[in-house]
Amino acid sequence: MFTQPDLQELLSFDSGESHVLSLYLNADIGQETRDAVRLRVRNLLKEVGSEHEQDAQAIERYFDHSHDWSKPGLAIFACSKQNFLRIYPTAVAFRNRVRSQPTFYLKPLAHLLDHYAHYGVVMIDRVGARFFEYHLGDIQVMGGTMGEDIHKVKTGRGSSAVGMRGGAEGGRQEAEAIQRNMRDTAEATAEFFKNKPIRRLFIGGTAENVANFRDQLPRQLQACIADTFAMDMDASESEVRAITLTLLTKANAKREAQLVNDMITVAAKNGNAVTGLAPTLHAAYEGRIQTLIISDGYRAPGYEYEGSGYLSPDLVLDTPEAAGDPHEVPDVVEAAVTRTLNHGGHVEVISENETLEQAGRIGAILRY
Repeated sequence: MFTQPDLQELLSFDSGESHVLSLYLNADIGQETRDAVRLRVRNLLKEVGSEHEQDAQAIERYFDHSHDWSKPGLAIFACSKQNFLRIYPTAVAFRNRVRSQPTFYLKPLAHLLDHYAHYGVVMIDRVGARFFEYHLGDIQVMGGTMGEDIHKVKTGRGSSAVGMRGGAEGGRQEAEAIQRNMRDTAEATAEFFKNKPIRRLFIGGTAENVANFRDQLPRQLQACIADTFAMDMDASESEVRAITLTLLTKANAKREAQLVNDMITVAAKNGNAVTGLAPTLHAAYEGRIQTLIISDGYRAPGYEYEGSGYLSPDLVLDTPEAAGDPHEVPDVVEAAVTRTLNHGGHVEVISENETLEQAGRIGAILRY
């Protein structure tokens, strides 16, 4: 399981004069065979050349003897000259890519942490609920609660149908029992998620049960609701995970579109936002970025100044920031990602957003 301390270790890793290897994979054997995945790994490793021969050997040994093929995603970070190898299987697949550069390539991991970190699911019916906490697509904790048996209320105390035992009184008792269960379940839900840092909540069940239940939830949890869905209370955990990952992708796409629009609007009003490569790099240098927003796949060469750490897409002369000797950086976008994460900011990697493309493929929401 990849964690925030793991990210900090990768961010702070000092490779000395060596280049480090970053490898991301879609290793889903539901889509292709193990041999096909191994062949793709070998072909990707050939792209980075003989400099990473020992890294490649270590990675191939891992696939031969240790890899857990139940996970569809894989992120590998290696530097054989520093005896460093970190391998993180994930429940979410990556796009296949390899990088050899002075620092680890972390945009895909930042994307994973932003999209799939800590979300909750509640499966609700009239009697009780099941609770799920997920992180990066992996189940963390499950729980549940059961209330008053509605079926017993109906048969033992009467039906709401006219002419049957209990009549309207039985129907009233049934409705009251359902409401009690909903209140009790809402309290149990709040207790289950109380110390869990969930950012989004999904609720599954019939439309009627979901509506009744969400009205009983505390406002803090209501604000986390990202979507609802119809599913039987007895669905398997794998079914719950599959549908909520799909819903999570949709929810993130909607949130991303709004985030890009907000950034561009604020930047146009000269507020705390910028768009375009040069202004964003300047903000990264100053440590002002709260949220860095990048088009997926965007890379750009540039310069970093040895004396100050200043980042620029072009050579800059005679400015206070550009102190020291400039050296070429193959990807200043990745440098901005590293700088932002080191300053406690967030990174959003966004696919297929034409508005962001037209704004220069990069921008940021600033702290000040």
